[in-house]
Amino acid sequence: MSEAVNIFWFRRDLRLDDNVGFLKALKSEKPVLPIFIFDTEILDKLPKDDARVSFIHEQLQQMRQELQDDYGSSIAMYHGKPKEIFQQIIKDYKVTEVFTNHDYEPYAAKRDKEIAELLSENNIEFHTFKDQVIFEKDEVVKKDGDPYVVYTPYMRVWKEQFKSLDPKIHYTSQYLDNLVKNTRLPNLSLKDIGFTTSEIKVPDYDVTPTLIQQYEKTRNIPGKEGTSRLGAHLRFGTVSVRKMVEKANAESNKTFLEELIWREFFMQVLYHNPDTVTDSFKKKYDRIEWRNNEDEFEKWKAGKTGYPLVDAGMRQLNETGFMHNRVRMLVGSFLCKHLLIDWRWGEAYFAEKLLDYEMSSNVGNWQWVAGSGVDAAPYFRIFNPTTQIDKFDKDKKYIKEWVEEFGTDKYPEKMVDHKEARERALKVYKDAVS
Repeated sequence: MSEAVNIFWFRRDLRLDDNVGFLKALKSEKPVLPIFIFDTEILDKLPKDDARVSFIHEQLQQMRQELQDDYGSSIAMYHGKPKEIFQQIIKDYKVTEVFTNHDYEPYAAKRDKEIAELLSENNIEFHTFKDQVIFEKDEVVKKDGDPYVVYTPYMRVWKEQFKSLDPKIHYTSQYLDNLVKNTRLPNLSLKDIGFTTSEIKVPDYDVTPTLIQQYEKTRNIPGKEGTSRLGAHLRFGTVSVRKMVEKANAESNKTFLEELIWREFFMQVLYHNPDTVTDSFKKKYDRIEWRNNEDEFEKWKAGKTGYPLVDAGMRQLNETGFMHNRVRMLVGSFLCKHLLIDWRWGEAYFAEKLLDYEMSSNVGNWQWVAGSGVDAAPYFRIFNPTTQIDKFDKDKKYIKEWVEEFGTDKYPEKMVDHKEARERALKVYKDAVS
């Protein structure tokens, strides 16, 4: 192509409106070629019917259709290693600038550094922008510049700084005519990238005023539809975090807003401590002598522990790709404390199964239940999986929904005794960390 173009690279921002990097690209001087790369470095590690890949593909097809119908443009789809794809794009097009949005995970940082170097060698400018969070990196830190490792003071400073911020919505509609006029840009089917359509679907999110107003009352009850199901949509950027914060503030719901702030807290923890993906934040917790019994791990994964609330959570996860947040804490604690299985095993299983898997939150929450992370639960806090039922599923609605054989002789015996497991965990933890 002889005409000079600018590239916009879609990643974790699968929407056409209120997309900072996309708007910056559209306002540049050259026509914009939107692209998406199905990255084999990521895809090769996933099951071939991964629901998240189906969701990404479906979302991209909708975006392509809208651009074709309304603007005579499209999105060019690629499959491979990003560096090799960009080497090809540079050959195919006369590229002046590349625009994209920041990504903070360790792999993404390494990938973007590699792409920036390649583009620089070819005299192509590379611009990245803050889009998936309100505050990033070093924007909310202590007075001495150190990052926060406790949520509450981070949250207070976040809210204080937000007061003087104007998180405006980045409307793109009036600039979409600056897209490359080509409706036949390369497309890919799921089959082309080695995947099949998943039977598990990412559910629509619910941020109606009613849900947000009732959020505090209903969010801890797994048997009620009291959560927003926003996680996967924030993860893949099918919604804008600015619009979600705006909704939380419009309904004056402190709890809903603080859940959005938790996400940013864990993101900055991972950004400043990338080693916590594999190492305990509190190093002495890496001395724990985990039992790591593989048969017990399989029972936990299958939801056959004999503890109904734990089993309901695991079965919900396996069947739908979602687990209620209150139950996530319980199943995580059960794995680490009752079974003394390394939190990394649980983190990896959630990474494979959760539709809303976000590395920072997943690692942060697993280290929390293991006691090894920032702002962690003390190691002697061990959830009682039976009394948790009385607190959060008194009528056993959630349990009955997911554990069909509950209350019959087909339901498995408890795999461990709570009291004995608790005492064993306390001893092992104390020996490791004292």
